[in-house]
Formats: sequence, structure tokens, C-alpha cells
Amino acid sequence: MADHTTLQTVAYVLGALTTSGGIMGYARTKSLPSIIAGCAVGSLYTLGGYRIQNRKPYGIELCLLASVVLAGSAFPRAIRLRKPVPIVLSIISSIGLYTFGTALRQ
Repeated sequence: MADHTTLQTVAYVLGALTTSGGIMGYARTKSLPSIIAGCAVGSLYTLGGYRIQNRKPYGIELCLLASVVLAGSAFPRAIRLRKPVPIVLSIISSIGLYTFGTALRQ
């Protein structure tokens, strides 16, 4: 099992990536869904990382939830559009699904 330090680091990195991606999406296209979804998913990752760091319950579950939400929106768009942004979001969600899914199983 990955230790708490690794899990919290992954959570914080994914939170920063998704939040900054939402902000960049808004800055580029003025898309409110981009900033809302990016900040919401980023907040789930960050809150999960905080809970993991402080050894509170449901940190891993929050991060896994963020990964499922991100995957649910990114994978269909990546398959349909084949554009870089949805593909990168799919990769990010895959990292989260693997990391936090494995941690939850153990």
C-alpha cells in the first residue's frame, strides 16, 4: 500500500492540476462549466489530501470520488473528440482511479 505521504502528495498534485486546468479553460474560452468543474474536482482532491494528511476518515474515498467524476466527464469526450484536453483529463483521472482505488482496496 502507498503510504499516507504519497497519497496526500498525489491528491494535492491532482487537485492543483484540475483546478488550474479549470481556471485556464475559463481564461481561454470564458467557459463557466470549465472553471466550476475544475474547481469542484480540484477541491475534492485537495480536501481528500488534507484528510489523508491529518489521518481523518474518508480522505481516500473523496479522492476516488473526484477521480470517478473526472473520468465520467473526460473519457466520453476524449473518445468522441480526440482532442488533447479531454485526453489529458482522462490520463489524470486514470492516475487517480488507480492510486486511490488501490489504496482503498488495501
